[in-house]
Amino acid sequence: MHKSRYTVAIAAALTAVLGVSACGSGRDAVTQSGSFDFVSPGGKTELFYDPPDSRGTIGDLTGPALMTGDTIRISDYAGKVVLINVWGSWCAPCRMETPELEQVFAETQSLGVQFLGIDVRDSKQAAQDFVTARGVTYPSIFDPSMRSLLALGGHYPSSVVPTTMVLDRKHRVAAIYLKALLAEDIKPVIERIAAEE
Repeated sequence: MHKSRYTVAIAAALTAVLGVSACGSGRDAVTQSGSFDFVSPGGKTELFYDPPDSRGTIGDLTGPALMTGDTIRISDYAGKVVLINVWGSWCAPCRMETPELEQVFAETQSLGVQFLGIDVRDSKQAAQDFVTARGVTYPSIFDPSMRSLLALGGHYPSSVVPTTMVLDRKHRVAAIYLKALLAEDIKPVIERIAAEE
């Protein structure tokens, strides 16, 4: 009996490996994962990718909207600078930074800037209450399992919440913050990226 379970486990593992290999081939794999590969920063909490032509792109970030259930796609924001913020209602630093992000969104939206949250490891009700209580006007993807983060690039640090990624108008990664942000941290960076040719 024990030997038979062991054989089934090996067969399942081989099937999973073959399935991953099959998914990783062809043109679709490039489109899905993008070209951005996060490299461990050695303790840095702020990373900038310049010049613009050296930046990698993220994959096809897609998921259900937290408040409406409609599908959100990063491609909905073509030509816009996009700030992506990974958060959770359970995250104490997220409570501090969310009003700061909302303020910067209100002040930069007219520059062709869009903010997009990704709510992780959360219950829908807790997340919706969090957004409502703080008057957040930008959308969030509801992703308790964190599957959408695969689109952010290879080796992206999904264990760090909050994290923030800023994409330029071609949706290339221009900056990453592995910490909670104040308005004064992020607003000048967004304005600079929005002003790029």
